[in-house]
Amino acid sequence: MACLLETPIRMSVLSEVTASSRHYVDRLFDPDPQKVLQGVIDMKNAVIGNNKQKANLIVLGAVPRLLYLLQQETSSTELKTECAVVLGSLAMGTENNVKSLLDCHIIPALLQGLLSPDLKFIEACLRCLRTIFTSPVTPEELLYTDATVIPHLMALLSRSRYTQEYICQIFSHCCKGPDHQTILFNHGAVQNIAHLLTSVSYKVRMQALKCFSVLAFENPQVSMTLVNVLVDGELLPQIFVKMLQRDKPIEMQLTSAKCLTYMCRAGAIRTDDNCIVLKTLPCLVRMCSKERLLEERVEGAETLAYLIEPDVELQRIASITDHLIAMLADYFKYPSSVSAITDIKRLDHDLKHAHELRQAAFKLYASLGANDEDIRKKIIETENMMDRIVTGLSESSVKVRLAAVRCLHSLSRSVQQLRTSFQDHAVWKPLMKVLQNAPDEILVVASSMLCNLLLEFSPSKEPILESGAVELLCGLTQSENPALRVNGIWALMNMAFQAEQKIKADILRSLSTEQLFRLLSDSDLNVLMKTLGLLRNLLSTRPHIDKIMSTHGKQIMQAVTLILEGEHNIEVKEQTLCILANIADGTTAKELIMTNDDILQKIKYYMGHSHVKLQLAAMFCISNLIWNEEEGSQERQDKLRDMGIVDILHKLSQSPDSNLCDKAKTALQQYLA
Repeated sequence: MACLLETPIRMSVLSEVTASSRHYVDRLFDPDPQKVLQGVIDMKNAVIGNNKQKANLIVLGAVPRLLYLLQQETSSTELKTECAVVLGSLAMGTENNVKSLLDCHIIPALLQGLLSPDLKFIEACLRCLRTIFTSPVTPEELLYTDATVIPHLMALLSRSRYTQEYICQIFSHCCKGPDHQTILFNHGAVQNIAHLLTSVSYKVRMQALKCFSVLAFENPQVSMTLVNVLVDGELLPQIFVKMLQRDKPIEMQLTSAKCLTYMCRAGAIRTDDNCIVLKTLPCLVRMCSKERLLEERVEGAETLAYLIEPDVELQRIASITDHLIAMLADYFKYPSSVSAITDIKRLDHDLKHAHELRQAAFKLYASLGANDEDIRKKIIETENMMDRIVTGLSESSVKVRLAAVRCLHSLSRSVQQLRTSFQDHAVWKPLMKVLQNAPDEILVVASSMLCNLLLEFSPSKEPILESGAVELLCGLTQSENPALRVNGIWALMNMAFQAEQKIKADILRSLSTEQLFRLLSDSDLNVLMKTLGLLRNLLSTRPHIDKIMSTHGKQIMQAVTLILEGEHNIEVKEQTLCILANIADGTTAKELIMTNDDILQKIKYYMGHSHVKLQLAAMFCISNLIWNEEEGSQERQDKLRDMGIVDILHKLSQSPDSNLCDKAKTALQQYLA
C-alpha cells in the first residue's frame, strides 16, 4: 500500500514548490508598474544561487513575460535593467535553463537593448549576453546573424570597463575559425582592443588578452598585423612578454604565452626570436610542473606541443629545459596517493579530469620526439613509457587514444626503436586492435604508423602480416577519406617491398584488379603515386614479374597506357615508366611490351622528352629490352633499331646530363657487342 501513497506525496511537494514560485510570476502581470518593479526585484533576490527556484520560474513562464517587459517602450529603464539582471541570473543556472532562454529568442531582445542610451541597462544586457554566449549550448553564429551587431559592439567598447570586459569575453567565446576571425578583424577588433591591454582593470586586460589569442590562432593576417601594433609606444609582442613574467597571475602568463605561440606558428615571429626561445618556451615549461593546477598543466603542455611541433631546434631546447621529459612522467601518476590536495571538491574535479593530463603528456611527447633520435631515446627510456603508451591505446577517452597513437607514430619514425622497444613491447598488437574499430581521426594516425611498422627492416612486419593486415589495409583503400586511402595503399606498398611471391599474391587477391584500377584513376595525387609505388614493388624480381604479368598483364598494360596518355605531372609519368622498366626486366613479361607498338612509341616519345627524369626512366625500359645476355635480344634490338631508337641513343650520348649520357652509351654498347 505504501507504493500507492508515494506518487501523490511527490506531486503535492512539487505543486507546493511551484505554488510558492507562482506568486513571483503573478506579480509580473500587476497593473501597477511600481508593484511589477518590486516583483522583479524580489524575484532577483529569490533566484540568486537557487537553481531549483530558477527552474520553477522558467517552467511557470517567467521568461516570456520578463522579455516582454524588457522590450516595452512604456517600461521604465530601471524595470528593464532589473529584467535583464534576472534573465542573466536564470542563464547562470543549468544548460537547460539557457536552452529555454534561447527558445524564447532572448538574444535578439538583448541585442535590441544595447541600442538604449542608458549605460546601466546596456551593461545588464551585455552581462546576460556574456553568460548566454559562454554556455556550450549557445550557437556562436547567433552573434553574427545581424551584420550591424559587431560594429555596434565595437562602438560600445569605449563606454565603461564593464562593457569592455563583457564584450571581449563574448568575442573570445564566439570567435571560432577563420570566418569569425575575419569578421572581427575587418571591423577593427585589433585597433579597438589593443589599448585595453593597459587598462587599470585586471579583468579587462585578461579578456582583451584572450581575444588576441583566439584572433591570432592559425591566422597569418591577424598575426602579422599584431606584430606591428603599438600601444603607448610599445609593440604588442613586448607587452605580451611583460605579461608572461613570473610575477604575473598564472592565467595571464599562460594566455600571453598562447598569443606569442600562435603568432610564431602563423609565421609572424621567428622560431629563433628571443621572445620565443628565452621567454615563451620557458614559461610554458614552467606550467608543466607539479606545483601548477591540473588545467594549467594541461594547457601548458598542449600549447608547448603546438609551439615546438614543426621546429627541431625548439624541440631540442624544450627537451633539456627543467628536465621536461621526466617532469611529464608525473602526468601519469596523478592524483597520487600522497597528493597534497586537501580540498575534496578539487580532488573530485581532478580525478574526473586526470585523463586530460595523460592526453597532454602524449601530445607533448609526440612533438618532442618528432625529429630527433636522441630525444626519442630519452622519451622511451623514461620509466614505463612504452607500457603507458600501450595502455593509452585502449583508454575509453577517444582524445587520449588519439594522443597515444600520435605519440607512438612520432616515436615509430626511429629505425632503432622499431627494431628494439617496439618489438619488446609488441606494440603492433594493440595497434591492430585500434585499427579494427576506431573513428577516422584515430584511423588516419594509426594507419600512418602501421606504414612505419611494415618497413622491411621492422621486426613487426611478419606478425602484422599474420594477423590479417592485408584485408584490413585493402579495406582502408576503399574509404571515402583520402588520407585513409593513401595510408592503406602506402602500407601495402611497404608490405610488398622485397616481399615473397605469396604476400604479393595475397595483396593482389585481396585488393582485386578492379580496386587497383579505381585507385589508379583516383582524384587524389597521393593515392595515385602510392598505387604506382605498390605496382612497382609488386613487379620486382623476375619470377614475380613474369607470374603477375601472366595473370594481370593485359589490365596492367592498359593502366600504364592510360596514365602515359593522361594529363599527369612529371613524377606520375616517371613512376609509370619505371613500372614499364620493371616489366621489361621480366623474362616472358617483356614480350607484352615488344608486341605493343603503342607502348613502344610512347617509350620512344619519352626518350626525346624535355625533362631528364622522364628520358632516364624511358632509357631504363630500352636498356632492359635490348640487354645482350638475354634470349631474343637480337630480335628486340632489330625491331627497336627499325623504330629509330639507335639514332635517339646516339643523340642522347651527347647529352650535357652526365647520367643520361652514360646510360645512352651503355645501351649503344649492347648493339656493338
